[in-house]
Amino acid sequence: MSKYVDSYVMPVPKSKVAAYKEFGTKMADLAKKHDALSYVNCVGDDVKPGKETSFPQAVKLHNDEVVVFSYVVYNSRAERDRANKAIMADEAFEEISKSAPIDGKRMFMGGFEVVRGL
Repeated sequence: MSKYVDSYVMPVPKSKVAAYKEFGTKMADLAKKHDALSYVNCVGDDVKPGKETSFPQAVKLHNDEVVVFSYVVYNSRAERDRANKAIMADEAFEEISKSAPIDGKRMFMGGFEVVRGL
């Protein structure tokens, strides 16, 4: 069976990276509670603007921000769809969302079928 990955890219103020790490830990615990196989949070270290497009350009990065990237692995898209509904309905999600140190308006995300790896 093929795996399925949800990915998230978003800007975070540099002053809130520690809060993002805490937020990511809470989200990982919640996703794993609802059967995510793994949850990875990354803070941009080498993400330069491109000539046409790039991570910084995609999130309209400000000088005082850093790009972060997260991905969640599931057994299948159906499992991801079920988990996302359960996460959104979980009381913990509402609480975690209140302190999210991200600008959701400049976040982008997508689901991907794994064709090789994992």
